[in-house]
Amino acid sequence: MLSRWQWIMRRIGRSLRLRVILFSIAAIATGLAGLVLDEFIPSDWSAHIGSGAVSSLLEIIATSMLAVTTFSLNIMTGALGTATSNVTPRATRLLIEDSTSQTVLGTFIGSFIYAVVGIIALNAGLYGNGGRLVQFAVTLAVIGVIVVTLISWIDYLTRIGRVSDTAARVETAAAKALRDRISHPCLGGRPLRPGAIPSDARPLMTPETGYLTFIDMEALSTWTKNAEGTVWVTQLPGAFMDPTKPLAYLRAGKEDAPDDPLDAFSVDANRTYDQDPRFGLCVLAEIASRALSPAVNDPGTAIEVIGRVQRILSLWAEYEPRKQDHDGEIEFDDVFVPPLDCDDLLDDTYAPISRDGAGLIEVQLRLQKSLATLSRLGSPALASAARRQSRHALQRANAALGLEHERERLAQAAAL
Repeated sequence: MLSRWQWIMRRIGRSLRLRVILFSIAAIATGLAGLVLDEFIPSDWSAHIGSGAVSSLLEIIATSMLAVTTFSLNIMTGALGTATSNVTPRATRLLIEDSTSQTVLGTFIGSFIYAVVGIIALNAGLYGNGGRLVQFAVTLAVIGVIVVTLISWIDYLTRIGRVSDTAARVETAAAKALRDRISHPCLGGRPLRPGAIPSDARPLMTPETGYLTFIDMEALSTWTKNAEGTVWVTQLPGAFMDPTKPLAYLRAGKEDAPDDPLDAFSVDANRTYDQDPRFGLCVLAEIASRALSPAVNDPGTAIEVIGRVQRILSLWAEYEPRKQDHDGEIEFDDVFVPPLDCDDLLDDTYAPISRDGAGLIEVQLRLQKSLATLSRLGSPALASAARRQSRHALQRANAALGLEHERERLAQAAAL
């Protein structure tokens, strides 16, 4: 499991500014490399390369990269606006954190800074003949990198911001979060059963109001060892917290126990995908609901989302045996965490789609077939949850569909 600092570093690594800063530092170092290597280059190697040749190339890079960077930022802003209006605002974070766009923008800005640094060094007379040769060779390499980046950027721009592309990103993030949870049931702790919290345990409250985004299990385990105590976590990432709701319950075995491990819980204004498999499923449901709205009227997207949700939830069949037997998977013996609830996962996804697509037979048929498939994957919990969702969706559809033969077709497909 990730520690708090690893999680923070992962979030920093996804920010655009980090890549831009790193590319800029590399550009400055590369631009000044000629000063260091000047004395190691034989003078006869650079006899035919003057400062004018290098300066012209650097000026072209500087002017073109500034324009390309501005254009790319406009494209990114437009894609984010499109995703916000046509998909869901909750999906824009994945576009902002996309490594391809960050690398492209970092390359463009880094190339611009490299060219500016090179022009200043040339005009200041800092380079000798050897330095100009190094600068010329590096400039040719930078032009090659720019060409390759532009080609990949053009291909990327044809997909960014589209509903299907954004939905695919959400599916990938949700599936990864669920696989991580499958690998570490109960976040690596012991399963918390109903009624297991002793009456003498004291609650751990948060002074903040927002979503629980991360639980540092290593920090909780360290506290239990130092305090010779136990922690019963009551809220999973994705829960909305306030000062009246306990994050966990604690019981220390030592009188001089360390301070309460409040720093192990991160509360933020927005949900994140890392430890919250339900969030990605909720975002997919939002995409389907928006597609089914009268303003959009796109049942095809809703049907596509149902297929993505089915692929994600089919992973639960791998989790079910682990849920019954946690041997070999418990990393933190004295930390108890509630397991994922299969009913909650299906409520997050199928319930909104069945509600908003109740009057569309094509959506309802695809939904019922999907639930029927989930009920046959061999997981008792998944089968029970799928049948319950099937009954609810059938009730909504029967109330909304006007034709008897459509209701009969739907009943035949239902996973009852």
